[in-house]
Amino acid sequence: MQLPRRVFLHLAAGAATLQIVPQIARALDYPTRPVRWIVAYPAGGGTDIFARLMGQALSHRLGQQFVIENRAGAASNIGTEAVARAPADGYTLLESDMAAAINATLYDKLNFNFIRDIAVIGVIRTPLFMLVHPSVPAKTVPEFIAYAKANPSKMSYSSGGIGNPLHMAFEMLKMMTGIELTHVPYRGVAPALLDLLGGQVQAMFAGVPSLEYIRDGRVRALAVTTTTRNELLPDIPSMADFVSGYEVTNWFCAGLPKNTPAEIVDKLNEQINAIVTEPKMKIRLAEIAATAITGSPDDFERFLAEETKKWGKIVRSANIKLT
Repeated sequence: MQLPRRVFLHLAAGAATLQIVPQIARALDYPTRPVRWIVAYPAGGGTDIFARLMGQALSHRLGQQFVIENRAGAASNIGTEAVARAPADGYTLLESDMAAAINATLYDKLNFNFIRDIAVIGVIRTPLFMLVHPSVPAKTVPEFIAYAKANPSKMSYSSGGIGNPLHMAFEMLKMMTGIELTHVPYRGVAPALLDLLGGQVQAMFAGVPSLEYIRDGRVRALAVTTTTRNELLPDIPSMADFVSGYEVTNWFCAGLPKNTPAEIVDKLNEQINAIVTEPKMKIRLAEIAATAITGSPDDFERFLAEETKKWGKIVRSANIKLT
């Protein structure tokens, strides 16, 4: 029997509604059990700290535990792949960082595509500081550039490894100023900073862990990498004051598998946006020189695409290769 068109459309609309209702119900109930939050780095670093801050707040708001699981290795790729391959049900989250944008070009073959496979639901930014050992005669960025040009390749700088955000910050400076320094990669940021403190290397870009050493004078901070000065160290100028167009913001992102139901993605995104605008959380973030970006998953996808393009150019221009 052929149904009249109006009746058919009414029934079809009803069937579509029936399919949507269980999804909406899942989002309203979510989460009904503990959520695993995979951090793509070891415990104790910035990525881990931000996941724990957000996880604790989400647990309080949503009534379920957000359990941190550190899965480090391959510059965040191991943890990211684990989440990209996890069931897209909202019960496996990822915490990664700026390396996600760098690795897309740095690695010839990855078993995932971050933009395609991960839905980003929150981003937190922190500055980097350009540091030199007190034995370096330069007191300002222009003096450092002049000294480096007068002594090509005689100074060295440390980083947490090839392609690490701290490495890339220096590669950008080299590309924009024409200076030459020797890169000394370490297996992690902590040993790289320790050798700067000991004078084994002369310079480094570093983040929040370096604040105590800046304040006690064990290292000299020449600039902050954001376009404005940082409230915690207002006397340190912006790198952009001396090198036009230079800007590096280290960032950390929360995400989950891209095919996760939109209702769950949006619910978590809305919760994180609300958390980071709470007065107490804003104060807590400011204490570690961090600021949150609020936005939708689509906003964050555009942000990630811009960052991937930016760092891809640096990787190719500097011909950075993994050894």
